[in-house]
Amino acid sequence: MKAKALLSTTTELEVQFFDVDSMRVVWHGNYVKYLEVARCELLKLFDYNYLQMEASGYMWPIVDMRLKYVASARLSEWITIEARLVEYQTRIKIEYIVRDKATGAVLTKAHTIQVAVEMSTGEMSFNTPQCLLDKLAPFLEKE
Repeated sequence: MKAKALLSTTTELEVQFFDVDSMRVVWHGNYVKYLEVARCELLKLFDYNYLQMEASGYMWPIVDMRLKYVASARLSEWITIEARLVEYQTRIKIEYIVRDKATGAVLTKAHTIQVAVEMSTGEMSFNTPQCLLDKLAPFLEKE
């Protein structure tokens, strides 16, 4: 995870009882939910949430997701989830780092890749939709 981020945000969550298994550690599948929470916060930064995607005529399904579990989050611990937009040409790639808030220890590393699909045709777009470039324009000027 060394790519330069165009945008990033950090979200904090307390590990809830409904997210843990019988050993009081977060069940592995719940990390996907944590990534989604952070991804939604990142999308808000450039004003392109899921409803705005739909209004622009595109859906952005996740076509690849990778997670590397390093250590476990535990019941009632606070975690931080950093989401970093590292690619926006042709696809959206977001990298994530989940950490123990108290110690800063890395718990999970992950990334997701989303592609643009035209809603009217169901066809994948091989070019970056102009609507996404327009949303990112203020941040691209800062690069």
